[in-house]
Amino acid sequence: MVKEELCITVPSVFRCPISMDVMKSPVSLCTGVTYDRSSIQQWLESGHDTCPATMQVLPSKDFVPNLTLRRLINLWVQSSTRRPDSDSPRLLQANPQSLSEVQAKLLIEKIESESCVDSLSKVTEFVSCCEENRRFVVRFGGFIEVIAGVLRSKCVEIEALAMAVRILDFILSENGVKERLNKLIFKSNQENNFLSTIVLILQNGSLNSKIKSVRVLDSLALDTESKRKIADSQDLISILLHLLKTGNNNQSLNDAVVSFLTTVSVTRSVKSHLIQNGAVEILSNSLTEKSLKLLAILCSCSEGRLAISSVQKCAAGVVEKLLKLSKTATEDAVLVLWSMCCLSKDEKVKEEVIKGNGVTKILVVMQREGEGNVKMMCRDLVKALRAGCKDWCLGSYETKTTHIRPC
Repeated sequence: MVKEELCITVPSVFRCPISMDVMKSPVSLCTGVTYDRSSIQQWLESGHDTCPATMQVLPSKDFVPNLTLRRLINLWVQSSTRRPDSDSPRLLQANPQSLSEVQAKLLIEKIESESCVDSLSKVTEFVSCCEENRRFVVRFGGFIEVIAGVLRSKCVEIEALAMAVRILDFILSENGVKERLNKLIFKSNQENNFLSTIVLILQNGSLNSKIKSVRVLDSLALDTESKRKIADSQDLISILLHLLKTGNNNQSLNDAVVSFLTTVSVTRSVKSHLIQNGAVEILSNSLTEKSLKLLAILCSCSEGRLAISSVQKCAAGVVEKLLKLSKTATEDAVLVLWSMCCLSKDEKVKEEVIKGNGVTKILVVMQREGEGNVKMMCRDLVKALRAGCKDWCLGSYETKTTHIRPC
């Protein structure tokens, strides 16, 4: 006998316009459109300044929880998953599990003991369920200290370390957690053991644990001191660049690594270390908006500009991407080209830009930009490049150009 498949119709208002999944934590932008928190955060953090549904430019990127919709979704989930026939397949999870303070205290005590894998597994499952659970454990006294203690321990198996990192990745977005954890690790001179643990996970952990480890590191780099201490960790930069070089098939890992390297590239020594370890060539192999941000930072020093000049595909790749980027990434791309063509006056790069129809693209960018740094850099670029453009007469070029001829 063939069982009938149970299908649950999801009200469209409960779906996130970005992910099309049922929203777990609905939040509303100033445009009035509601999205799932994780989806809209990812959209905004990638450099966009518009509402995805309406494409309106956002005067503010702040969002507020839509508690009414959240309550309705929770009620709908409960009614949809309450089935009399236990054999009926469930397409949605029931309400997240609850945990009493007594149970939480017992779990924390077990985590502090030597055999903590099972307890960490239960906590990981608990915090992954919903935002209320994450808030609960964050408010629970001593919880963050215990998880940080696991990552500072030298005698914990890799499975437990990976789960501790996953727990931190879930709760770091809660208010005050980054600051508390940063103080626990970097203000109490405990960073060496913690960073050694992260290196161990990056070398031997699963792909998922590597991604979360890098994201945790990025979140904890809150000030110049913590950024310096993280970047100075032995072999960390080299290991991350190796992951970036060999992990091209996983964009999540690449994005996490590039974001972290961008965060810690605040001193000349870190930039030099990245450049000497081939960062420019690695980034040029897969130019994304995040990698353009890091290239813009690296080209602020002469070593970075020299490295970009020596990697032929770098400038060509930047030109190819120029009209396909968000506003923030466009500024980064223009800065890279300006640094090479106007600051370094690199003839080889100028040739690559002209060959890739770069002058026309720069003019397009200049026309759509308001007054500001990007427009000024575009003007400088046009002046620097026009001498190399054959069959294209700029004459007395005016900024109100209405006709653009390719070079």
